[in-house]
Amino acid sequence: MLFRSLAAVAALLAVALPSAAQEVDLRAQVAAFVQPSNEARTGVVVDQLRAAGFEPVVETFAGGNPRGGERAGRNVVVTLGDGPREILLTAHYDAVVLRDGTLSHGVVDNAASVVGVIEAAKILRDKDLNHRVRVILFDQEELGLVGARKWIEAHGLDNVAAVVNSDVAGYGDTMMYGQNNGPQSAFMTRAVQELCAERAMQCVGFPIYPPSDDRAFSGAGRPAGAPPAAVVPTLSLGFQDEVGAHQMWLAFNGGEAPGLAEGFVPRVFQLIHSADDTMEQIDPATVRTAGEVYAALVEKLDAQLGD
Repeated sequence: MLFRSLAAVAALLAVALPSAAQEVDLRAQVAAFVQPSNEARTGVVVDQLRAAGFEPVVETFAGGNPRGGERAGRNVVVTLGDGPREILLTAHYDAVVLRDGTLSHGVVDNAASVVGVIEAAKILRDKDLNHRVRVILFDQEELGLVGARKWIEAHGLDNVAAVVNSDVAGYGDTMMYGQNNGPQSAFMTRAVQELCAERAMQCVGFPIYPPSDDRAFSGAGRPAGAPPAAVVPTLSLGFQDEVGAHQMWLAFNGGEAPGLAEGFVPRVFQLIHSADDTMEQIDPATVRTAGEVYAALVEKLDAQLGD
């Protein structure tokens, strides 16, 4: 009788606790990116994509920047479905080198986004979409959007219908989105607003939003002296706690009198690019939500863009 009771309890727990198991898994997925080098982080990206059932392609490029010199880079790409045009779902996986020469753990910036994008890809592969979805996990964003620019040089933008980029999505339940990627991107911000209303999510739109790989696609990320480039509809997304999101909004959009204490730095900017960007900051529930929202947004854009 006791053994039967224990078996029944075990069965109930197996059904009742799937989310807890998923959270532990997502935390482990993010933690795996804590590596001594960006090359090792490339291996983590490839391993996690293969474990999820994808066949990633590693596209190497000659990268680096004037300060650090030339260095090889690696963008990791997965293609879902087919279609004449494509929606890109992107995040950068590289981490910044700190002043002491060590590599940041880089989990808020930006391993959590990478894991969220992979979760979105797992959802999207079972959808019947009008567009091909290309998941691109960029290298060398921290060196000046190098990986994104190199991908554009290699592939062009003629077939790109829209770009959804994620940067800094490690904690909090408030989604932030940029509104400064040109008039061609206005329909994407409307789609985000619709999605936020449908899901009853806290969302904050930024007329001025910090730069990420999205700027390479909107044309704002060109190096000085570079010729004009094609631009495509682009959106950058991130997550934070609600108070932090509004403080960040004020810091970037509040003008000369933002209402913040003199010298105040929003918490997120104290974390990223520092030794404090560690797993203690990560909330797996945010990573799970990011994956679900990114997949839903791609579906919405796919429908709105038509064939």
